[in-house]
Amino acid sequence: MNVVLRSRNGFPLSFRPTGFEHPLERLVENMFGDFVSNAGAGQDATALAPRIDVAENPQAFAIEVEMPGVAKEDVRISVEGTRVSLEAEVRRNEQRKEGEALIHTERIVRKYSRSFNLPAEVDDQQAEARLENGVLRLILPKKQALQARQIAVQ
Repeated sequence: MNVVLRSRNGFPLSFRPTGFEHPLERLVENMFGDFVSNAGAGQDATALAPRIDVAENPQAFAIEVEMPGVAKEDVRISVEGTRVSLEAEVRRNEQRKEGEALIHTERIVRKYSRSFNLPAEVDDQQAEARLENGVLRLILPKKQALQARQIAVQ
């Protein structure tokens, strides 16, 4: 329930008594309130954790990461043992044509950051990464276990 009060100068003042809120309305507001209020803020201060899919076969891990709007130059991937770290940034094109002025923008600069551990060590020398249509695809081969070597006694 919303109550609209008029101030002395005629502009409406919104008043929402908490006792009359519907629980579902409060839930939806809590879920989307920050998203909507920050949509035009220009820059998101916190990094988002992108969604990932990890598949495994006997030779390698295949990972897909959602990173819409990211250019391949802005992606950083590091592998250390079983730990994989991803960082990326969506940058806004700031170039304007002569005489053109920006009136309204809702596109924001966004940072992605995610780290996770895999169940086996990765051979980072053989790793492959490809970015297509906002999806980063990684092929991370597993390190081959050292074979036990027989030593002849002389």
